[in-house]
Amino acid sequence: MKKKLSLILVVAMVLVLALSGCGGGDNGGGGGEAAGPVNISMATGGTSGTYYGFSGIVANVLNEKCADALKISVESTGASMANVQLVAAGEADMAIIQNDVMYYAYTGTDLFEGQSPITNFSAVMTMYPETVQIVANKSITSIDQLKGKKVSVGDAGSGVEFNAKQVLNAYGISFDDIVVNNQGFADSADSLKNGTIDAAFVVAGAPTTAVTELASTYNFNILAVDDEHADALMNDYAFYTKTSIPAGTYGPVKEDVQTVSVMATYIASNDLSEDAVYSFVKGIFDNQADIAAGHAKGELIDLETAVSGVSEVPWHPGAKKYFEEQGAL
Repeated sequence: MKKKLSLILVVAMVLVLALSGCGGGDNGGGGGEAAGPVNISMATGGTSGTYYGFSGIVANVLNEKCADALKISVESTGASMANVQLVAAGEADMAIIQNDVMYYAYTGTDLFEGQSPITNFSAVMTMYPETVQIVANKSITSIDQLKGKKVSVGDAGSGVEFNAKQVLNAYGISFDDIVVNNQGFADSADSLKNGTIDAAFVVAGAPTTAVTELASTYNFNILAVDDEHADALMNDYAFYTKTSIPAGTYGPVKEDVQTVSVMATYIASNDLSEDAVYSFVKGIFDNQADIAAGHAKGELIDLETAVSGVSEVPWHPGAKKYFEEQGAL
């Protein structure tokens, strides 16, 4: 009887481990026995940025919970544009990037204008919104009032600059209609406080550190993108989604503000196996609570959101398999 009971307990433990795993081995569709964890180099961003911190938590959790399937190393990089190029060159297996930059790379447009389209990567999943926050001095209450004003539109050639151009164009405003300043988030915040600019585009997860710090000493408005213009923008650029910045996100923001977002998105080299990508996506959803405990952006992981905002770029077979199993695709 004791031997039978022990055998039952062993079988039960095996079943529990199988159900709680990350789908290594044949769960990715490859069949056969697991050959050990797949080493994945992941391109992220600067060490003080959200990409690096968030992906570090994802890697730590999956390296522990999915040790039989994955071994992820997080690399500090120059963020979205550089990350696509690293994956394309075979110097990284995965990367986190803005979904609009992903689109530009795949289609050879905007940031990648004049270059051959980069097509040797696939979409894995979108993670959280990077919100278009138009921070303006208190005398400016709407986007159409930006004509003739000094506006920071992000660093020259950055994804933020293209976001700014697209949003302004939706309102019939070109860069010729404003005094363009090319500054990063921290410099934009200082310039707003000093009065040398009137408004600044910040595209990042909200709350954004530079804007939070600005709010401690400076009163500002965040300009809304209304339904009419958001819909027009989304019609022209499928990678945008509507977003609300909740009241209280920053001290001066007393009411919810509607705007638009692009999405922080994981991509993978087409050479990365179906098994590995399946294990990655399954591992994230199976262990979301642990990821959220380590980084607030983990709370935003959602099955519906995970497949939104992907335009033109095909799904990696491993991601496609998981999302089809869940009825999301």
